[in-house]
Amino acid sequence: MINYFDFYGIPESFHPDVALLKKKFYELSKQYHPDFYANEDDEKQQEILELSTINNKAWQTLSDPAKRLEYILRQRELLVDGAKPALPADFLMEMMDINERLMEVDDSEQWGEINSEVLAIEGDINTKLHHLTIGYAQINDTAKESRLNEILDIYYRQKYLLRIKESLNTFASRF
Repeated sequence: MINYFDFYGIPESFHPDVALLKKKFYELSKQYHPDFYANEDDEKQQEILELSTINNKAWQTLSDPAKRLEYILRQRELLVDGAKPALPADFLMEMMDINERLMEVDDSEQWGEINSEVLAIEGDINTKLHHLTIGYAQINDTAKESRLNEILDIYYRQKYLLRIKESLNTFASRF
């Protein structure tokens, strides 16, 4: 499978130059537009269609911060379908406590308190993620490996928190 960063000729980064990314996408969109190859043989048309599809998928993935993060983790074979995340016990206990309190919510005030707490946790996670990813492209491979494991931990925390936020939204409709 082709690496989208290589396809665009840009370094792997959690924070790529968005203007450059967009420029590469538009350049390749023009270069690989199927209409320009209408008179070519079927094999060439198929090749161009595949390159056009890769370009679109690369753009959709790399232009979205969440998809880009997941993509890098998958490229590095750290995120594997079906793998069980090993989240720290204190985080899991905190989430379990929030879930239990959420199941017992009686009014919008209690819901608001839990929602504020979840938003604060999410803010802390996002801040930590930003600090881990901002200088990623400049560090050596050994440091990258360690950093990627920390980023993977954040990714799993975000996924867990997303489920709680979905529950919060479900409970919000009660009030």
